[in-house]
Amino acid sequence: MTHFDLLLLALLLDALIGEPPWLWARVPHPVTIMGQIITWFDVRLNIGTAKKRNGAITTGILVAAALALGYLLKLIPDFGALECLLAAILIAQKSLTVHVSNVAKALDQDLESGKKAVSLIVGRDTKDMTETAVARGAIESAAENFSDGVIAPAFWFLVLGLPGILAYKIINTADSMIGHKSDKYLHFGWAAARLDDLVNLIPARLSALLICAATLSPKAWTVTRQDARQHRSPNAGWPEAAMAGALDISLSGPRSYGGVMGTDLYVNHNGRRDLTAADIRAAVTILWRAWAVFGLIVLILAVIF
Repeated sequence: MTHFDLLLLALLLDALIGEPPWLWARVPHPVTIMGQIITWFDVRLNIGTAKKRNGAITTGILVAAALALGYLLKLIPDFGALECLLAAILIAQKSLTVHVSNVAKALDQDLESGKKAVSLIVGRDTKDMTETAVARGAIESAAENFSDGVIAPAFWFLVLGLPGILAYKIINTADSMIGHKSDKYLHFGWAAARLDDLVNLIPARLSALLICAATLSPKAWTVTRQDARQHRSPNAGWPEAAMAGALDISLSGPRSYGGVMGTDLYVNHNGRRDLTAADIRAAVTILWRAWAVFGLIVLILAVIF
């Protein structure tokens, strides 16, 4: 079977099953194992005066190990079954939409429930959030993680197969754990953060195109083209801008981290800013439509190749 066939099956498997709690309560999730390995390096190498060099070495070892493991697993004569299964596990469309939808459900109950739910998927301060801020955080997370959690792993699976998706996930996990601009990780996490920017370059833009195509929204394309680059992230701004344009709402903007309010510019500055749970649900619907467009593309490629 080709990578297109395997990816199509993986996309469908993830959409149907997602992340069953009964399974991951019994065995460690691959990303959890990756996190434990990264922590091992963090404890031992994020010290001294050569943190940047140590971080680069750590990142190189992690990527090399992921690639090597992927190539070894490909040697198993199982007609691609393990590749398909691992791809389904490492692609997170179902779990993403469930987590984002849970914020909408919680916000329907009351603001405090909404803040608690959104705190599980965003890193910003949630204590003083308004209903709009909760909804905005959930929608931004939905758009960004559609790229990071769905399209990027799928893209690298198509490029390099199992080694590609494993390498991508270890890079992305490392970035989420050590790729911060805090005093502790500014130097040690530099290589992981820069490499994550690089491997997400194409998927982020592809994600924006998929959202535009799924909504057939000229506004989505216009906002993406005009505002994506003004986002503080070189990649997150693309799917966020497309989502902002598709819903005609403002995203990004000032957010509080560690008690400090940022000065980020709004994406789609003139869009609607009073957001509710209904806007979160609309964003989830767009994610599924974009997923369907991507699945159709993969199906066509599977038939051709």
